[in-house]
Amino acid sequence: MIERWIKETPVTKLDLGPLKPAHRGKVREMFDLGDRFLMVATDRLSAFDVILPSGIPGKGKILTAISVAWFDALQSVVPHHYISKDPKDFPKEFQPFSDVLADRSLLVRRAKRLDVECVVRGYLVGSGWKDYQRTGAVSGVALPPGLRLCDKLPEPIFTPSTKAEEGHDENINFQQMESIVGAEHATQLRSLSLRIYSELAGYCATRGIIVADTKFEFGIIDGRIALIDEVLTPDSSRFWPADQYEPGRNQDSFDKQYVRDYLETVDWDKTPPGPVLPQEIVNATAERYLEAYRRLVDPERPLRFTGGTWS
Repeated sequence: MIERWIKETPVTKLDLGPLKPAHRGKVREMFDLGDRFLMVATDRLSAFDVILPSGIPGKGKILTAISVAWFDALQSVVPHHYISKDPKDFPKEFQPFSDVLADRSLLVRRAKRLDVECVVRGYLVGSGWKDYQRTGAVSGVALPPGLRLCDKLPEPIFTPSTKAEEGHDENINFQQMESIVGAEHATQLRSLSLRIYSELAGYCATRGIIVADTKFEFGIIDGRIALIDEVLTPDSSRFWPADQYEPGRNQDSFDKQYVRDYLETVDWDKTPPGPVLPQEIVNATAERYLEAYRRLVDPERPLRFTGGTWS
C-alpha cells in the first residue's frame, strides 16, 4: 500500500468544498474544531522557506504515518496532541471527503503553541555549519575549532530558532528563547528536546539512519508541555544513510536536502516563486521519503519506548 502512495497524483491544493482551513501552512492545513484541530498534510514541498510549485507524490501520507508511529512510541516520554488518524473519528461534515483525507490527516488536541522551533543538532551541517564558519559557535553554543562539514559533534546541542509564519526562521540563542517563552519553559523545552533526540536518534541508528538534526514544536495542553506538529520526519529532520557517511562533504540523504542541493545548482534567488522541479527530481525525492518510511516504520510491529529501551 505504501508503495502505491508515490504513484498517486500529488495533492498540492486541498479542496474540501465549503470547509475552509483556519490556517494554511507550507505543508499542512489546519481546520479549527474548537478544542481540537484537523491537521491535513498536503504533498506540497517547501525549500528555503518557499513553497515550490511541484508536489511530491505520497509525501503528506508518509509524513503522517511516520509522525503517528513516533507519537505512539513516545507516550511514556512526553504528552502529545495526537488523537486519531481514522476518518471515521473526524466530525461528520468531513466524512464526505474521507477519500481525500485518508492517511494524510490527524485529529489533534488544541494546544497553546510555544512560538519557537526546538532544533537539536548532532552533526554540523546546514545553517549550523554556516554559523560555525562565521563565529565558531551555533546559536551561541561554542564548538571546538577545526570541525569539518558534517562532522559529528562532541554531544548533541540545542539550537532554537524563531517560528516564522512567513519567510525564514532565524537561529537564536538560549537567552533570546527565554525572552520569547519564559525561562522555565525554555529550560523544560531544551531538556525535553535533547532527550527525545537522543532516544530517537539512537533507535534510528539501529535502522541504518543517522539523524543529523531535527526540530520539534511544543505547546501547552491542560497546563502541561506537549509535543505537537510532526515528529522526526524527512521534512523536520536530516536523515543520512549510515553506511555512506563521510565527514567533510555533503551527505546523501532520505529527506528534502536532495531538493535543496538541486536548487543550489539553478539560477534562483530563493524568493517566491520557486522553480518547477524536473520530474526526475520529483521521483527521486518521493523514493527517498518512501525509503525513510521503510527503514523507520514497521506497521506490523509498532514502536514502543518503555523503561529506557525500544521494543
